[in-house]
Amino acid sequence: MVPGARLVILGKQGAGKGTQCVRLARHYVVPHISTGEMFRSAVKAGTPFGQKAKEFMDAGELIPDDVVIGVVNERLDQDDTKHRGFILDGFPRTVHQADALAEVLAPVGLDLAIDLEVPTEVVLRRLAGRRVCQDCGSNYGPDKPPKEDDICDVCGGEVIQRRDDTDAAIRRRLELYEKETEPLISWYLARDQLVTVDGMGTPDQVTARLIRSIDTRRERRHAR
Repeated sequence: MVPGARLVILGKQGAGKGTQCVRLARHYVVPHISTGEMFRSAVKAGTPFGQKAKEFMDAGELIPDDVVIGVVNERLDQDDTKHRGFILDGFPRTVHQADALAEVLAPVGLDLAIDLEVPTEVVLRRLAGRRVCQDCGSNYGPDKPPKEDDICDVCGGEVIQRRDDTDAAIRRRLELYEKETEPLISWYLARDQLVTVDGMGTPDQVTARLIRSIDTRRERRHAR
């Protein structure tokens, strides 16, 4: 097996992306980098772009692309990602961000972008039953309830249903995701960097499919 991995994971909310990113990070021994984790770390460390991001976050404004890309660049410039690889979860979200990421990763580039495919109706059912810890953000659902009612297994915080997890709000978010992501998927397809993987089944089944797809593509790439 080729060591490490440099991956982007795409997928709708509720597709099981977070679970699979954690599993893949363990398998390939690389950091799982979510957008939220990047911003929290950059703000806590007081990096130049972390300070800029904090200004927008404190003002309740959207963080502009140049700051988002700057935070990503700072994170990918750390030793663990430079020497071992990474799994990016939640970035890029737009073609402009994908262009910027390609520049950051040159000349080595990305191994693969994966679209974890789950039907919209399945995602709707999952999200409608989802609850989250209001302190640490851990997710729970009908197939993964907290061990004690309304108490987070991770931090002991209160587990609640998000106000925006109504059927109508979820549908709007999914429609927006598909509208934003369609050009991004086309961008990766045009560069022969995209693989779509079926996200249905048990977590173990999905993980096995992902690893097969990743290893096949990476071995082919490194054999060139």
